[in-house]
Amino acid sequence: MPDAAPLLMLGLPKGSLEESTKNLFAKAGWKISTNSRSYRPSIDDPELDGRFVRAQEVSRYVEHGFFDCGLTGYDWIQENNSDVVDVCDLIYSKVSALKSRWVLCVPESSSVKTAHDLAGKRVATELLNTTKRYFDQLGVKVEVEFSWGATEVKVPDLVDAIVDITETGSSLRANKLRIVDTILETNTKLIANKQSWANPAKRKKIETIALLLRGALEAGSKVGLKMNLPKSALEAVVKSLPALRNPTISQLSSPDWIALETIIDESVVREIIPQLKALGAEGIVEYPLNKVVY
Repeated sequence: MPDAAPLLMLGLPKGSLEESTKNLFAKAGWKISTNSRSYRPSIDDPELDGRFVRAQEVSRYVEHGFFDCGLTGYDWIQENNSDVVDVCDLIYSKVSALKSRWVLCVPESSSVKTAHDLAGKRVATELLNTTKRYFDQLGVKVEVEFSWGATEVKVPDLVDAIVDITETGSSLRANKLRIVDTILETNTKLIANKQSWANPAKRKKIETIALLLRGALEAGSKVGLKMNLPKSALEAVVKSLPALRNPTISQLSSPDWIALETIIDESVVREIIPQLKALGAEGIVEYPLNKVVY
């Protein structure tokens, strides 16, 4: 007998987000395996099947029903004007957990100060439709042309300005470009086909994926912390260290000692551990987390 058809067809972003997406799913509990020549991954869940396609295309395939749900950027949903369900934000990228920006840029030496100064000029971008809408809303007539890549090297010889995506701005600075305006902020989203979302079984599975992916992202910036503590020091520890909200407290075999466990932001651990030690804590253990679900 053939295996039952999977419940969901999942659209996954090929390219720069591929590895970070696979890592995120792994933390959430799904192992996604691929090889370099295949667009069809193996997923260790009989209810899921999927394909890796360019992020630019995911929202169109979700809207048209080939995918029940998928991960893509807000920018490409807007660019394609896709009519889909916005399930949740998943703020991650290849290099950071920051939102990205599509920005209007000119050479550092350019006299252009605002978008209005580009009237009658030429602008190159991969985000063609969104850029055209931006200038139309400003009432500025420009020639917007599609860029097939390496957009930042086209100014000033080929075009007068570009619209490109950035997280930190370091690549723009390296190419001696200056940001004139931000056109759009974007981040990865989990989206769903409207008919699939209306199906109770599919919606429940999509919501489960959303819950665990968000939990995996939340865990990325936090760690678990546990320690033994004199009972007499508990009030001072909680009062002095506001990061320790609602810790779990257990009585040890010694009536004068307790075990305390909590979750804190990883960024503050280096300051907190010495303070805990000074307040009498012993056996302090820091450990990584896979998921944090509130």
